[in-house]
Amino acid sequence: MAREEHDIVRQVLQAQQDSYAADRLIERYLPFIRAEAAKFLQRPPTDSDDELSIAMIAFHEAVCGYDKGRGAFLPYASTLIRSRLIDYDRKERRHRSSVSLDAPRGEEEDGSLLDTLADPSDHSGDLITREATAHEIRELSEQMESFGVSLADVADNCPRQQRTLDACRTAMAYAKSRPDLLDQLVRTGKLPLSELAQGSGVERKTLERHRKYLMALLLICTNGYEIIRGHLHQVMKGGGVQ
Repeated sequence: MAREEHDIVRQVLQAQQDSYAADRLIERYLPFIRAEAAKFLQRPPTDSDDELSIAMIAFHEAVCGYDKGRGAFLPYASTLIRSRLIDYDRKERRHRSSVSLDAPRGEEEDGSLLDTLADPSDHSGDLITREATAHEIRELSEQMESFGVSLADVADNCPRQQRTLDACRTAMAYAKSRPDLLDQLVRTGKLPLSELAQGSGVERKTLERHRKYLMALLLICTNGYEIIRGHLHQVMKGGGVQ
């Protein structure tokens, strides 16, 4: 166990200096991240659960903020993930009306909303989804690396305020309506900032500040990352990723 912990700490310290090493570490510990989200949700997370993204971002935050004085890494990461999930849940509870899972689905339907949820005991299906997700993440990481962007960059560059997220949604929607801009991005490896700002009405400085975040999302839109795109559609509800 001591050797294993030493190995993890070595990988974490390397990841703090190398964003691509951080991506590989997140990918390697995706089963751990999923398990932590499952503890909180009390069911296996699906790829459309916002909690899974929160857990991944919290794991990255744990990697960036870890030092040996904090003790073993995984317990530290587990605590931080749970803390971020609790914060997220409290925020969501304040902004949404509560719907009982035991409430009837409708006048003409038997059973409850709970009956419509996927069976959490479908371990084989969960394994297939997990492997497919890991494959997409590997492919996306490799493509983003060729554009000088890492998953860690995207996490760091993600909008923190609602109005900024809304602005990014607007720019994304405009870009998706202009296939020529997406082709230009893939061909040049550069985000067409001037065209995006002029066409979407979003300030150029906002786009520049979140350039890596937007580039990653647009790359996802130009390729067959079905699982990742589906998850982003849930995260950016009503936004430009579909």
